[in-house]
Amino acid sequence: MIKIHEVLLVEGKYDAARLHNLVDGTILTTDGFRVMKDRALQTMLQRLGRTQGLIILTDSDAAGFKIRHFVTGLVGAEHVLQAYVPAVAGKEARKEAPGREGLLGVEGISDDLILRGLQLALDSRQDPPREGQAPSPITYSDLYEWGISGTANSAARRRQLLRQLGLPPRLSKKELLQVLSTLYTRDSLSAYIASLEA
Repeated sequence: MIKIHEVLLVEGKYDAARLHNLVDGTILTTDGFRVMKDRALQTMLQRLGRTQGLIILTDSDAAGFKIRHFVTGLVGAEHVLQAYVPAVAGKEARKEAPGREGLLGVEGISDDLILRGLQLALDSRQDPPREGQAPSPITYSDLYEWGISGTANSAARRRQLLRQLGLPPRLSKKELLQVLSTLYTRDSLSAYIASLEA
């Protein structure tokens, strides 16, 4: 079980129920897309973001990313930690059919993948660079050099790399850069990519 100070924000009640066994802390829901219309909920999330911070953990489908982007813009990226679960094909046991994209939601993802996503998000705020040892930042040029953006077959290479890193494949170029920069140093990621090609 992970103890968190921030408020953990998930999409729905089944996600929240699932996480109560994994997280010691406050768990709230966006109630799906309701967050985009409910002014009172928006105001509450803004206040909580400023006072405690938010960890956003949504599904890896298009709807989850739309909600993630909306809340991050609403609250301010400086008050938000991004937790991701990988895109895993399947359907939740309570559903008759898989979702539109055929991916498991947070409620269907294994405990270890959820805990890993949360821990990576928490580690991103606890590991500032040591004085005099600031790592080289990951840049758009690095993404190009590694063949995961702007080159022939870069989309396929990017999807493969994200799958191997346990990250969702639906990251924009900007999100990809932010996530990789949060989770890895340039040198460690470059070495990892080189090891895959060896």
